Amino acid sequence: MTTQASNDTNFSQAELDKFGALAQRWWDPDGPQKALHALNPARLGYVAARTPLAGARVLDVGCGAGLLSEALAGEGAQVTALDLAPELVKVAKLHGLETGVRVDYRLQSVESLATELPGQFDAVTCMEMLEHVPDPASIIRACAGLLKPGGRLFVSTLNRTPAAFALAIVGAEYVARLLPKGTHQYRDFIKPSELGAWLREADLQLEDVSGLMYEPWRNAARVIGRTDVNYLACAVKPTETVA
Repeated sequence: MTTQASNDTNFSQAELDKFGALAQRWWDPDGPQKALHALNPARLGYVAARTPLAGARVLDVGCGAGLLSEALAGEGAQVTALDLAPELVKVAKLHGLETGVRVDYRLQSVESLATELPGQFDAVTCMEMLEHVPDPASIIRACAGLLKPGGRLFVSTLNRTPAAFALAIVGAEYVARLLPKGTHQYRDFIKPSELGAWLREADLQLEDVSGLMYEPWRNAARVIGRTDVNYLACAVKPTETVA
């Protein structure tokens, strides 16, 4: 499903170009990222229910133009946010200037930051990103290295099931046209068991897996039990024990 990538090449230029082209309308709630706007409150709620955000140091990996980054900062977190699409980082910075929401946006890979700031974050979020990179396990390892002991990693992605193909690709991209065609590739979707294995390899303990359901008829999303399409996961970095 994935190919091994080095720390400085763990991206697809085609994917960066595809999302970078959407940068100017990223913050338009009726634009091409309309569904992402609807998902954002549910994503934020999932994180806030599992880690205190006020005063926390939080990293948002694959931040796009800053939807979740600004929401996290609005809850009192000190947010650093990463993306490798220059157009998205530029729009994120400009939007932050307009709103007055302070986020440290960086055009930088998470692997690079992991060598620069190991063990510095209370929480790391990585939403709707893993299915768009060549080596998702490398992202997980880097996120784990950036967490403080007791810190939590929050991930959202798409399950590799017929239901996800039907809803996230055929339904969302071709029938309802909620997303631009080509947004997702089914082969890159990730089963929870695969994610769980990467988390264990990175010495993280999986705490929760929950479904994330988008309801287009009310343009909103909610956390549910079923994980056969979109799902969220929370994993914790064990605290160091004293011998």
